[in-house]
Order: sequence, then structure tokens, then C-alpha cells
Amino acid sequence: MCASRALPPVIDFGRDICGDLAAAEAREWLVTNGIGGFACGTLAGTLTRRYHGLLVAALPPPWHRTLLVSKIDEAVDYGSKTYAFGANRWAGGAIDPCGHLHIERFRLEDTTPVWTFACGDALLEKRIWMEHGANTTYVQYTVVRASQPLNFSAKVLVNFRDYHNLTHSWEGRMDVQPVESGVRVQAFAEAAPFYIRSAEARIEPAHTWYRNYELAAETARGLDHQEDHLHAATLRAELGIGRSVTLVASTEPAASLDGASALEARISRDRALLQSCKRAHPQITEWPAWIRQLILAADQFVIARPLANASESSSVIAGYPWFADWGRDTMIALPGLLLATGRPEIAAGVLRTYARFVDHGMLPNRFPDAGEAPEYNTVDAALWLFEAVRQYYAATHDLSLVREIFPAMSQIIDGYTHGMRYNIHVDPADGLVYAGEPGVQLTWMDARVGDRVVTPRVGKPVEINALWLNALATQAKLADALGSSAAPYKELAAKARQGFQRFWNHDANCCFDVIDGPGGNDVALRPNQIFAVALEESPLTAEQQRAVVDICARELLTSFGLRSLAPGNPQYRGHYSGDARQRDSAYHQGTVWGWLIGPFIHAFLRVTRDAEQAASFLAPFENHLKIHGLGTASEIFDGNPPFAPQGCFAQAWTVAEIFRAWVATRDSGSRDDTKLYFAGFK
Repeated sequence: MCASRALPPVIDFGRDICGDLAAAEAREWLVTNGIGGFACGTLAGTLTRRYHGLLVAALPPPWHRTLLVSKIDEAVDYGSKTYAFGANRWAGGAIDPCGHLHIERFRLEDTTPVWTFACGDALLEKRIWMEHGANTTYVQYTVVRASQPLNFSAKVLVNFRDYHNLTHSWEGRMDVQPVESGVRVQAFAEAAPFYIRSAEARIEPAHTWYRNYELAAETARGLDHQEDHLHAATLRAELGIGRSVTLVASTEPAASLDGASALEARISRDRALLQSCKRAHPQITEWPAWIRQLILAADQFVIARPLANASESSSVIAGYPWFADWGRDTMIALPGLLLATGRPEIAAGVLRTYARFVDHGMLPNRFPDAGEAPEYNTVDAALWLFEAVRQYYAATHDLSLVREIFPAMSQIIDGYTHGMRYNIHVDPADGLVYAGEPGVQLTWMDARVGDRVVTPRVGKPVEINALWLNALATQAKLADALGSSAAPYKELAAKARQGFQRFWNHDANCCFDVIDGPGGNDVALRPNQIFAVALEESPLTAEQQRAVVDICARELLTSFGLRSLAPGNPQYRGHYSGDARQRDSAYHQGTVWGWLIGPFIHAFLRVTRDAEQAASFLAPFENHLKIHGLGTASEIFDGNPPFAPQGCFAQAWTVAEIFRAWVATRDSGSRDDTKLYFAGFK
């Protein structure tokens, strides 16, 4: 079988994990299609989130993500016994059936989750993957051991709703009609139809609602937590040893039913991604298995975003299962997801895409799911664009792209200099960026509880001004490369560099988090000052750089990133849990952010040049890949030990910064300019 050519699995569990419901439910798998659609679920097979499903389609890509196929409950008649492989939690907490008890093994073959179910002396393997570029999910079952044929059946449960919502008490009928090799399902007259088909099995229409699935993760989040799904089709097949049956769920009526070829295409794509990355780093000779898994995870966030007159426009999903593409997240994640993995041509597509949306000097913070107008409410997304372009140019020396988007970058500089929305402007007195007004949150610490901004940070935030200085330095260097005048940018940069010393808190021997705010200077110890060391242009002295790294290491560093607030602060929250109000109150008040491990390591390398010790900070992530989102990295973690993973189980900038930092520890001795897009080296 072609799947045997996959790498030895990094994620590989036996019955100790698979048969333990709590452990199996805590581990979630993810497959994606490159256009915004995805499938995800628990190792156990239970639905615990509203986002779990076998086909969450982008209708049209990458918007309107819609749950179409919820799950499959399989059963096997073998010998004189029936084995139910499905697992469901119902209102009241009952688990029925308990199919997780039949899982003998679970593993990831590259990005493809594989379950091995045991029934007597027989073993049945199940694989799930998606076709790249299509709203098509494949679920394949293969008998790998048996002494007699198995009678296999599977109930296919469907839905039709926005992936953020839940379905309750739907009394109407969906239209389920037989078609060649399967059934066609249309929820209502205006709904997009979808298809459940198989080349090897009989598929019979059905129409029975199953009510009150209990979604445990939604209960824990204080949200609506029960849902109904429709049993729309039953698949039946007799399988002998070595035989496979593939179920294809798709919005395409002519999707290929050839499971073997579809799986081969999936594996070939994964192999090509790994090879591209290795070619980008010929000096690296050893690639740990968990790092190879992270390279594959990076691709799951990259999507096509069709735009008029732009055939190769791309973007980045901020996190699964609930985020869409965000400007800030995209710019921060781009170097690690695409440049460090050897895919600069896609990085160029992302930069072109976002440059088209510059408006009055601002970059969109968020593209809404439904395709409405972008939201412009961030002070830093546009500044992160400069850092992404800087690293792109250092990696490629591609002046053609720089020339193309340089006018948009100039518009951004002008916007900050002359003033923009939300009182964003450069203070002519010190050359620093001021931002904010009551009721808005403009930095990455952007949580709200009702009308209350949790961390307003009105004034001159430290990381915004570190980014502003770097944007000016980048613009000056690019202007020189293009033969344009760099003098205005150098003048602005010189003033910002001088003004930045106002951030230094001599009493605490570190930076203020915000200066010139409504209440004066903010002495709260937060991780934002690390960027004043990690970015290429540091406005701090060598002694100040060392002091910043030291205090962040002592007070903020954890196994999985930096805390958003030091534990000694009265506002510190060590656990991220509860309803939306409680969670938002803790989001930036002590919660650990995984992506911050990247700038911390770059800053650490800058002041110590100790690559071996820097790499040791990444070691805990190898095990983390096996705990929450399988083969990927989480958004956030509790601030208190044991730093339990929380939030999205797969987050773009966390994956990106772990990998970018890992490569930096391998490249730390290089002085080749093509390697210096790993920020922190001069």
C-alpha cells in the first residue's frame, strides 16, 4: 500500500491512550484542504466541539465554512459478534457506543490520522484525509488482518450550518436522493448540495435525526453544548483481508472515488513539502522527526484566497478550529510558515494579497468569515508587514516584489507619520508612535469583556515602537536597493531610536510596557519588550538587551512560551478557563502564548550566541505535539504549572515561531545574508 511509504510516525499511541476516554478526547486531529475547509475530531471519535466534523467546507473558499458531514459511526459483524467502533456522548453524560475501547492503535502518517480497530483476531484500519484544493474528504477502511470476511456498515451523519453555530430541533426534511455510487444531500432549496459516495460499497439513503449529542468542550467553555445530527446514509460492504472501502464526502458531484490514487496524491504532497524545506537549508543535516511533523503542520494554515485579477493570492488561517485569516497573525507567521520552509513564492502571494488591502496606512486586522469588508482596527499589523517583507527580501533578493508593493509600504509610513484611525500617529516630540482611544484595543493584547477593554494599552506601547523603528530601517534599506531616496526614513528612524530610550525603567532595569498613557507609564512586566531585542534593529544598548532577556527569562518564561503578565502582578490569572467573560479576562493577564518562544529565543541568541542552550528551550514542544492538537502546536497555555494547553489546538504563529526559532539555532553560526531573515542577528 502506498501509505506504507510515510515516515515513521511521530504521533503513535496504543491502548493506554486510545482506551482512556479522557486522554483520547483531549487529543484532536486535523486535516485541511488549502482553501479554508477542514476536518477535525477527537482520537476517541466523540464529538466534543461544535467545530468537529468530517467535512467543514468553505462555501465559497475561504469563506462560509459550513459543517456538512458530522461523523461516521461504524460497526462490524465478525464471526458471531457485532463490534461498534463509533463513540458518542449524549445529554446526561452517557457514552454509547464505546467504540474507543476497540482502538488498538492511533498514529499520524504524515498528516493522515490512522486508527487501528481490533475485533477478535481481525484488525481494521481507518484513514482520513482531504483533497488539496477541494471540499472533499476521504475516509478509507482497510482490513489488515482477518480469518474470515467482515460485514462492514457505517452510518453517515450530516448537518448544514455555519461552523460557529449549533443545530437544534430541525423538524424539516433534508432532501436525500440516490445518485450513482451514493447519495446527494440538499438541506433546503437554497443550500449547496453535497455527495456521499463510494466505488466499493452500497450506500442506502436514510433520514433519522439523532438528538442531543453532548459537546463536552463547549460545556467547559460555558457555551451552548448540545446538538442534533441527521443520519442521511448507510454504507455497507463485505471486506476480506487486504480489501479497502473508501467513502468520499464532497461538494463536487464528480469527485474521484479512487481512494488509492487520492491517498497517493496526499502522501506525495507531504513528501514534496519536506523536500522543499530541506533544499532551503542544505547546511542542516539532521532533521528530528518532530520537526518534520511541524513542517507538515505549517502547510495546514496556508490557504488560497481568490481575488479579482490575482490568480496566486494567498493568506494564512490564524488557527483551527475557529479562526479565519487575520492580518497581524498572517504577517507574524509568514516567515516561519513559508520562508523558513522554503516556499517563498507563496510568501510573495500572501504579501501581494495583503498589500492590496492597505487603507489609509492600515492593514486589515481580520477578514470576516462571511466575506464582508475587512476590519481595520490594529496598530501593528501594518508594521509586521515590513518585518515579513524584510525577511522575504533577505531570503530571496527579489526586488521585483519589493518594487511592486513599495508604494503600499510608503503609504503605511505616511499614515503613521500624519495620523490615522483611532488616534494612531507619530508624536513629533520624540518620534514614537502613539495609539489608542477609549473603548478600542489595537495591539495584539486585544481582549474585551463586554464593553471593557482588558488591556487597553493606550499611549506608546513598547513593541509598537520597536516595530516602528524596524519598519523605518527596512524601508530605508529597500529604498536604497530600489534607487529611491532613503533620507526621510533614516531621519524618522534616528529620531525614533533616540526617543526609544524613554521606555527604559531605571528602577526595574527593564522597559515600561507603555509610556505616556492616561495614567502615565505602565510598569507592568509583560513580554512585549522582548521585541526590542529580538527584531533586527534594537534601540537598546547591549547591557539593556541583556537585562530585558534576563528579566523575561526569570519572570515570564515557561516551558511553552512567555506569560503575558508576570505572576507578581495583582491582575495575574494563572488559569485560562470558564465562560467567555472569564476566559477573556485571563487571555492577556498571565496566559502563556506559544508564539512568543520565537522572539525570546532570537533575543536570547542575540545576547548569548549560545545556540545549544537556545535550542533547549524548544525541547518541551516535542512532547506537546502529542498532547492537544496532534502533530501541531496550541495557541495558549495556562500561566501556572503544568501549563496545560488551551485555546485553539492548532495555531499558525505558534507553529511558525517554533520552527523559525529551531532553524535559527541551527543557523546561528552563519553569516550568509540569505540566512539572516531569522531576526536577531546583525
